[in-house]
Amino acid sequence: MRLIVRILAGAVALAAAAWLIDGISVGPGTTSERALTLLAVAVIFGLVNAFVRPIVRLISIPLFIITLGLFTFVVNALMLLLTAWIGDLFDLAFEVDGFWAALLGALVISVVTFLINVLLPDRYEGR
Repeated sequence: MRLIVRILAGAVALAAAAWLIDGISVGPGTTSERALTLLAVAVIFGLVNAFVRPIVRLISIPLFIITLGLFTFVVNALMLLLTAWIGDLFDLAFEVDGFWAALLGALVISVVTFLINVLLPDRYEGR
């Protein structure tokens, strides 16, 4: 159940980024096709953040220290670009047009995900 909620939260955050940022788009199609695309991209985004992001963060520790943590935004943008690239390999209609769109999109996704986590607290923390 917890995994489903996280995937749905990711899909909502990706939808918000696509709605707010001009350089991020979810392809044409019906509303249900776009929703399925967002769910698939949310799964890919979650997998990228679970497996690739820790490795990138470990390698770039000196940059995190030098920039006082601001390099986190760059890493988040790169993870969004990687997600769009992987989505393209699976013929998903999700596009991110360049680094700056990815950076702004990563900021929107972070804020929306934070707000969703505040509104839906994790009830299973102790288990």
